Amino acid sequence: MRDLSAAAWRKSSYSHAGGNCVEVAVLGPAAWRKSSYSTSGDNCVEVAPLGDGRIAVRDSKHPADGVILLTRTEMHAWIKGIKTGEFGDLT
Repeated sequence: MRDLSAAAWRKSSYSHAGGNCVEVAVLGPAAWRKSSYSTSGDNCVEVAPLGDGRIAVRDSKHPADGVILLTRTEMHAWIKGIKTGEFGDLT
């Protein structure tokens, strides 16, 4: 797993002292790509392999809004769930 101890972490402006907060850090450059099934007008996700073996996933229309980090096992399970309609009730 990647050592992120030297990353520039920051908390949300909505955080308060002593509260449970989500912190974010810039991961560095990544080689983002869209699916070959995507067209310019579609809502798409982009993926990028990271040096530590994880895969970053982001919204192509809002790339600065953050990423989800998945292990290869988690990515495989997610794609399998999409293909089998596991998330159909969420649309």
